[in-house]
This record gives sequence, C-alpha cells and structure tokens, in this order.
Amino acid sequence: MGWNRNFVIGSFVGSLINKSRRTWWLGSGNVGLHSAPEMPTFDYEPKPYKGPLADEVLEKRKRYLGSSLFYFYQNPLNIVEGKMQYLYDENGRRYLDAFAGIVTVSCGHCHPDILNAITKQSKLLQHATTIYLHHAIADFAEGLASKMPGNLKVVYFVNSGTEANELATLMARLYSGNLGMIALRNAYHGGSSNTIGLTSLNTWKYPIPQGEIHHVVNPNPYRGVFGSDAKRYAEDLQDHIHHGTSGRVAGFIAETIQGVGGAVELAPGYLKLVYDIVRKAGGVCIADEVQTGFGRTGSHYWGFETQGVIPDIVTMAKGIGNGLPLGAVVTTPEIASVLAQKIQFNTFGGNPVCSAGGLAVLNVIDKEKRQMHCAEVGSHMIGRLRDLQQKHDIIGDVRGRGLMVGIELVTDRKQKTPAKAETAVLFESLRELGILVGKGGLHGNVFRIKPPMCFTKDDADFLVDALDYAMSKL
Repeated sequence: MGWNRNFVIGSFVGSLINKSRRTWWLGSGNVGLHSAPEMPTFDYEPKPYKGPLADEVLEKRKRYLGSSLFYFYQNPLNIVEGKMQYLYDENGRRYLDAFAGIVTVSCGHCHPDILNAITKQSKLLQHATTIYLHHAIADFAEGLASKMPGNLKVVYFVNSGTEANELATLMARLYSGNLGMIALRNAYHGGSSNTIGLTSLNTWKYPIPQGEIHHVVNPNPYRGVFGSDAKRYAEDLQDHIHHGTSGRVAGFIAETIQGVGGAVELAPGYLKLVYDIVRKAGGVCIADEVQTGFGRTGSHYWGFETQGVIPDIVTMAKGIGNGLPLGAVVTTPEIASVLAQKIQFNTFGGNPVCSAGGLAVLNVIDKEKRQMHCAEVGSHMIGRLRDLQQKHDIIGDVRGRGLMVGIELVTDRKQKTPAKAETAVLFESLRELGILVGKGGLHGNVFRIKPPMCFTKDDADFLVDALDYAMSKL
C-alpha cells in the first residue's frame, strides 16, 4: 500500500494522544510542569462557514473520486479558508501550515497582491492561447528570464511540475540525439507515464514500461553509502555510464534538495562533478526546481546555485504560482530551437490569468525580501531543531536550508532504523496541537517542514516547542 496509506495507526495513536491533557514533564534534567505551547497570535477572523461538513465531503469524495487519492490524518481535515501561513477548518479552528500545500504556497495563502493581479486579469480576459498576442505571458517570461543565470533565457509555460519535467526530457533527447536519461535514487519528478520512470521511490511507481532511464546512487550525506563524499558518488555515475549505457546519454536530472524523498540535500560539490561527466557523455543537465526555487533555500534564489552550477535546462512549478496551476521550463536558445522542427503547443501554458498571478509572485518575493526572510527564519529554526536533536534520541537527522527542512526520525541512531510508527503518532499529535506538516522519505519517517515563506520566527518557535512537547510524551 505504501507509506502514504499508513497514516492511521489506530488504537496505538489514540492511546498516546490525550486531547484533554495539557501538561507534560520536561526531560534531560529540566524537570517541570508546563502547558502545551500556544500558537502565535494572528490578526484575522475567518468567515463563518456554512458549506458541507467533513463527513459529507469525504463521502462524496469516496463516491466520485478515485480511490488512489489519499488523505492525511485519522479524521481528515475539511480546510475551508486560508490566510498567509495559516489555514482554517470548518469550525474556524486555525492551523499553522508548515507544508504550504505541498511546498506550493510560496508567498502566503490569499496574498492580497496576488489576488489583485488574478482578479484584475480575470475581469478583462480569462483565456487566450499563444496563437494570439497578449502581454501577460510576455511580461511574465521576461520577469522569469531576468531571474536566471547564464544564457537560460527561453521560457516555455506549462501547467505542472510533471509537465515541465516531461518537456525537459523531450528537449534533452531531441537536442542530444540520445535516449538514456540518468536520475537519482530517492528522486521524485512526477507521476505521468514518462516522469514516473525518472521517479525512484517505489511508493509512486506503477509497474509499467519506463523507457531508457538509469538510476544512480543517491548522494545522501546521512544515509548514502559514501557519506558526504561527492567525488565517490560522481565516480559511481561515471561507472554507470561506462557499464549501463552505450557511453552516450541524453541527460541528467536532479532536485538540489530532494522533496518527496525527505528533504535530502545532495552531497556538497556533487552537481559540479556530475554535470561535467554528463556533458562529456553528450547529455544535458536538468535542474528540477519545482520545490527548491524562488528563494525558498534562503541562501540562493535557485537551489542549483547552492552547488555552484548552471544547468542547461531548469524546470519549475509549485511556488511559481502560489497555488495557481502553473509550471515552466527555462533553457538556452540553442536547446529551445530543437522544438521548432515540429509544432510545440500547450493550450493553457501561459494563460493570461496564471501569467499575471505568476508575475505578481515574482514581485512579492522581491518586494517583501522573502529570500532573505527564509534565510533568517530557516537558520533560526534549524538551530533550534538541532538543539532539540540533542534532547530527543528519536531525531536522527536535521537537514535542509532556508524554509526547506527535513527531520528524520529513527528508533536507533546507530542503525538509523526508520521510526515509522512513532512518526505517525507524532504526526497526529502535531495536528492536535494545531500544526500541519508533511511526511516524506521511502518509509514516511521524515517530517517535511516547508511552510509559506511568510512563516515567522514565532511560528518556528511554536513548531519546535510543539515537537518537544509531543516527543516528550513518547
């Protein structure tokens, strides 16, 4: 069934979560009685909700939507409103959104500047494809290209990260004249019939033909066979090209920080070594920035910049639209030209409403200095989490940068045994305390902390204190 179906641990969870209990004993010698942490104040009153309640929505969903769709929590939340870094359920209860709609809400739920741009454009023209001229797509492409280094200046708009990676793979194969694509184990690049081949987590892979795809050893500093030794991981990739391919490849694709795989940051220096190897083998280098882009890492605007490289193709989605169905591929004029041999078209790619919203996202990130904010808040939170790691043995690893953070939970630090059941208990506990986080990794034992980029230090403190509270109960 996969870890994403195993959020419910049944009576085990229920026995450890006492909704009425609001006191706990501090560990590590700091013995004292404390109340549960309080959520930071927030000056916003949600509108009274008069729509269908959770049970009705769930019943209708089960009846009319595919059974492959999963949901979080024993009692799934009926989320009806959002404002900046907070969400509200049908009862008006506020939750700290530390997962941002799966790393999608970059500027904040219902950010006024983005809403205004979307509304203004919607009142004028909702749709016109690229067979006609419209300034919104051109303005957005210009704004996006201005954020890219080197000669990455040609933009193609699509509707999702999966579509972006599909198009990037097509470009790589056409430009190189080769078929074989190299990806990393533990990667996630989409769920379509083609990108499912690039993805390397069995949870998300159906048993279908997956084409010329090669998965090499993941340069995971925590669990990887070579630790943080980027050179040895790069040598493994070179060895695979020698033995597992014709010697020529179409391209290499990687997330700089693996998202679904559990916020795994690649070994330092890895991409610089690998990009050189791949290009010598005739391939192009693709950076999947679907989760790491737009300043989220804090130190840089794009995740690949943390590795000191410039890719040949960059794919992006999620945070690009703050919730709009929007994605993009940016590449060089030379690589882009290969698509001109046929007609390349996307009905909704560059839709004027999405383009107006996307440009507003770029402007908000700049105006509100969100990249710097991610660096400051993320550094504060990671520091506090590493202090918490010294207190609770269940925390095996704290990793990431900016507001893209992973907390890997283990039952044995030496063996790094995944704490699957305990993670599920804590997952429910955090929800009870008013915090919504994500889960990742092959075994679902990594908390993914990737909130909207308006997340504050007070929010970070509340999250860490809540983790401490919940872990102390274990």
